[in-house]
Amino acid sequence: MSQEISPRLSHVGIYVTDLPKMKDFYTRILGFVVSDAAPDGRITFLSRNPSDHHQVVLVPGRKTELETPMVQQISFNVGNLSNVQRAFRKVRDAGCQGLRPVSHGNAWSIYFQDPEGNRIEMFCDTPWYVSQPCGFEIDLDKPEAELYRETEAHCRTLPGFKPMEEWRAEISRKIAEKLDA
Repeated sequence: MSQEISPRLSHVGIYVTDLPKMKDFYTRILGFVVSDAAPDGRITFLSRNPSDHHQVVLVPGRKTELETPMVQQISFNVGNLSNVQRAFRKVRDAGCQGLRPVSHGNAWSIYFQDPEGNRIEMFCDTPWYVSQPCGFEIDLDKPEAELYRETEAHCRTLPGFKPMEEWRAEISRKIAEKLDA
């Protein structure tokens, strides 16, 4: 792949059965705004970033049972651990199902389901790398500093532990080698 092409996740589109309920969830609970919508209701665009016209697209027409999620997951980077904790409290207070606070060593995450069973992740990066896959339960009700210390101590016992900057330098070399090939 040439250097001019750097694919990055732009947005996720999902089919829904109850557009008003899903629009309410993504706007009221997750803080998105409707950035555009077809007057006939056939598509709704949502964003939390003025640089992105849309990050989530809701389209009526889901034909599967709600027990069959339509996406593997939709992940949102919320920037820092404090924001992950805020997101956790907000979705817990909203009664979201499937709450699972976890650290992957390289990220702190809260997983939960939207009203139609699609899995959502709100996360932030940690300053460490550990070999993936990795996941261990965390208590997002603990003070941020305590959670930080506990996570780092646990990560230091895991395979592949290193500072994230060291891992990024290694992966940057691999990418450059591939581009040069």
